[in-house]
Amino acid sequence: MISDAPRLTPRLVLDTNVVVAGLLWNGPPRQLLDLTIGGAVALYSTGFLLDELAHTLAYSKFAARIQNFGATREALVAEYTALITRVSPVTMPRISRDPDDDHVIACALAAHAAMIVSGR
Repeated sequence: MISDAPRLTPRLVLDTNVVVAGLLWNGPPRQLLDLTIGGAVALYSTGFLLDELAHTLAYSKFAARIQNFGATREALVAEYTALITRVSPVTMPRISRDPDDDHVIACALAAHAAMIVSGR
């Protein structure tokens, strides 16, 4: 029997390392971005995480890769920003060893995300 119930789009929060991998390389992180473009998943982020992405993409180790795409750091951040829904993170106590991870968790809580995707 086929259900007429609406299909819920899974809500995901990607850790910055996954976003960088998806923007600069092929593989599972890129597939997540492609799934978002196709509407199969919905990505959520915050201003803090977008700033972290811009800061990370400014690392010299990524300069040649970004240049090979004929892109700029700003263009890649804009490309990702167009894919996400921005949320305001919830206030929460520090719970992880890495304070940056707390920002990812806070985003996931604010987005009511089904999953956090991290490369660690």
